[in-house]
Order: sequence, then structure tokens, then C-alpha cells
Amino acid sequence: MKFGTSGLRGLVTDLEGRASALYSHAFAKHLISSGLAKKGDKVLVGRDLRPSSPSIAATCIGALRDAGLDPVDCGDVSTPVLALYGLHIGAPSLMITGSHIPADRNGIKFYRADGEIDKGDEVNISAIADELNKGEVFDTPGEAASSKDAALDLFNKRIKSVLATNALSALRIGVYQHSTVARSILVDILRHYSADVVELGFSDIFIPVDTEAVSAETIGLLKGWAGEYRLDAIVSADGDGDRPLVADEAGTPLRGDLLGLVTARALSASVVVTPVTSNSGIEANGPFDVVRTKVGSPFVIAGMQQALDQGRSAVMGFEANGGLLTASAFELSGGTLSPLPTRDSFLPILTVLALAAEQKKPLSSIAADFRLPIAAADRLENFPIETSSALMEYLRQSEANLTGFLSTVGTVRSVTDVDGLRATLTDGSVVHLRPSGNAPEMRCYVEADTQDAAEQLLRASLQLVRQFADQR
Repeated sequence: MKFGTSGLRGLVTDLEGRASALYSHAFAKHLISSGLAKKGDKVLVGRDLRPSSPSIAATCIGALRDAGLDPVDCGDVSTPVLALYGLHIGAPSLMITGSHIPADRNGIKFYRADGEIDKGDEVNISAIADELNKGEVFDTPGEAASSKDAALDLFNKRIKSVLATNALSALRIGVYQHSTVARSILVDILRHYSADVVELGFSDIFIPVDTEAVSAETIGLLKGWAGEYRLDAIVSADGDGDRPLVADEAGTPLRGDLLGLVTARALSASVVVTPVTSNSGIEANGPFDVVRTKVGSPFVIAGMQQALDQGRSAVMGFEANGGLLTASAFELSGGTLSPLPTRDSFLPILTVLALAAEQKKPLSSIAADFRLPIAAADRLENFPIETSSALMEYLRQSEANLTGFLSTVGTVRSVTDVDGLRATLTDGSVVHLRPSGNAPEMRCYVEADTQDAAEQLLRASLQLVRQFADQR
């Protein structure tokens, strides 16, 4: 088990039982020993809809109680719902979710009472877990009183303050429900704003939907539904509902960083914090300061906190996957939006739909108006971590290694190594190679002048990675 860009992840067979109890107990001990909680304090537990999540949640509840905390069961709720409720009542929390990864894997996201744990917390929790692992670890499942309704009520109140009444009445919107735990709220909130909602693709079987690298199969579904039901948009989210998916009137997914950019402008943000993987055109598209970070919500949160410490206001952030975070309160037409410094899929979905309704323009035209470089991303799944580490080590050894590796796709003009290797070519296109921080995946992000050029560059770059792996 290891921490990645957002929480702990691994195979279900490794996480169930002892491991989930071990890390839950370690989390509790870390909270108590660091003064972030005291014995008897409440700690929330939520989960997504993948088959292994209920049993892992039960094990975590038992371990948390054994460690001296008072667990509260929030049931199957989305991550932003759980996080907001924890902030509201001042309680730490655990979210059992593997986000977008397949059902044979799962994970745990950890939250202090003031928000997500940081990298220092991760180090301490891991050290405590290593020490606990030398002795006996009890993994007896437990039960706890439910606060699911209270958590949902609080989040619904927040999200109903975003737009004016009837703001989406002109739109016909499909909701791809699949197995995301956000599906019910998405339908309800869009209907609250008077959208004509079409429910699509409900599944009792877990379907891993990656909103950052949308699969060809998912795109095929979106395009089919868009034409069949004459939709203005299709929206969805990943497994735990903290990353948005928005497709335009043709079923073409919009980039997550575009959704973040639209939201930043809608909120009149002063500071925008976003990873290096987000589109390079963001800086030119708003009257705000842009801070670039490594990939992962902990780094975005740290960047937002630094801006607050400097006395800045109207501070927000987003990731390339569209997950949006707010560090400041923002005044909106429906009321004051309280800070939620963890990824949220609902706010970017609502703001981009509201812009389409207000301007009476299709989403494809709105996306084109920003004139961002064309970006594309994909990943090689089940790609051994050892191989991705070897590739990155080889590319970092010398300039000749990197330029030679990329010679068939272009000539390297400059390189940044903030998180993975991001090479800008002489024609202005970009190739960014980055191993996933929490799964055996190799990710590739590219930018180019046209869609065809971006897709071709992406395919060619991934093929270079495959060839490296085959030669090992």
C-alpha cells in the first residue's frame, strides 16, 4: 500500500481486512498524537459504490473505534459531500474510494477536521502504520450511527446557492449515471435549476470512468446519446464524484482544465492554483494570477494556502481533471459560497452550463471562444511501476537521452521537471510524460495546434513508451 496524488490506493485483495484496519488505526493515532483530535471525537466514514467499499468501510469503522475515536457512518456519498460535512462539524473523515480506477482496486482518502491531509501527514501516518504492523492488528468490522441525511442536506444547501432560480431552464441535459456516487445529486440539482434532465446509463455494476482520459467506449456512448436525445450537454463524474465530466452538444468531452477556467472567471477569482498538467493557455485567459504546482490536490491546497497566507482573497484552484477547490468564500447570485478546499465536481458543471444558458450558445462554441491550445491525454494501464520509474530515470540521465527518445515526434526546445518531464518542442507543441502517483499507469499529456495533430502526437508518444517497455 502507498500514498499517491490523492490518498492511499491498492488492490482490493491487499486493502481489505488487515491493511484498511492498520491505516485507519494509524490515522487515528496520528490525529490524537498531533493534537488534531482527542479520544472520543467523532470521525466520519463515507464510501463510493464499488463492491468492496462497504466491507472496507466497516473494517475502518471497527479500527477507528478500537483506536479511541467515535466513528459516524455517512454511507454512500460523494467525496465533496463528506468533506464539506466534516468541515462543518469539525470532524476528520475517511472516504473509501478508488475514484476512477477499476473495481479490483480501491483506496482511502483521509481528511483532518480542517480539510485534506498533507504530505507531512502522509509521512507520519505511514510511519505509525509501519510500527503498528510489527504487532497484532485487529480488523473486526464495526457499525456506527448514520449521518448521511445530514451530510446530504448540508451539501444540497450549498450547491443550491450557486445559480439563480431557473438558470438552466433552456437546457436539455443528459446525466450519465453509470456507477458514480454523485448520480442522484446531479439529477436532483439540475432539476432544481429547471433543466430538462435525461437519465442515462445507470449501472449496478461498477464502471471506472476517468474524466481526465475519457475512454473511446465512453465517448461513443456520449456521442450516441447526444444525437439520440438531442441534448445540449451530458454531465457525469468519476466514482466518488469529485471530478466532473461535461460533454458538449455533439457528445465531445470538454477538458477539465477548461471547466476550471470557466469557473475561475465566473467566480471572479484573484488567484488560480493549478498543476503543470493543466493547459498552458490558462495564463492568457483571465485577469487572475496563476500558480503552477505538482500534480495532486495536496499540492494545489498548499498553493492556495500560501496565497491566503500572503493576504490574497478570492483564491481557488483546479486540476486538469476538472476537480475544483475553493479556499475563499465567493459571492454568487444565489448567495455566499463557503470555502471547500477539496475537489468538487458540481461547481464546475453548474458554472459551465450556466454560461451556455446565459450566452445562448452551444458548449462547443463556448469552448472554442477560449482559443486554448488543443490538449489531449491518455494513459497506459497496468503499466509496471518499475518500468515507468526506469523510463523516467533514463530520460533524466542526460539531455541526449530525452532528445533521442522524442526525436521521432519533434525537436526539444525546453524541458520542465516539476512533476514528470514536460518537453516543449520547437513547433510549440508539448509532450508531458508522468507516471501516475497512485496506480500502475503511465500518463501522457500533449498540446498541439489542431485536434488531429494532438491526437497524432499523443499516439506517437505513447507508442514510444510502449517500445521502451518492450525493450526491457
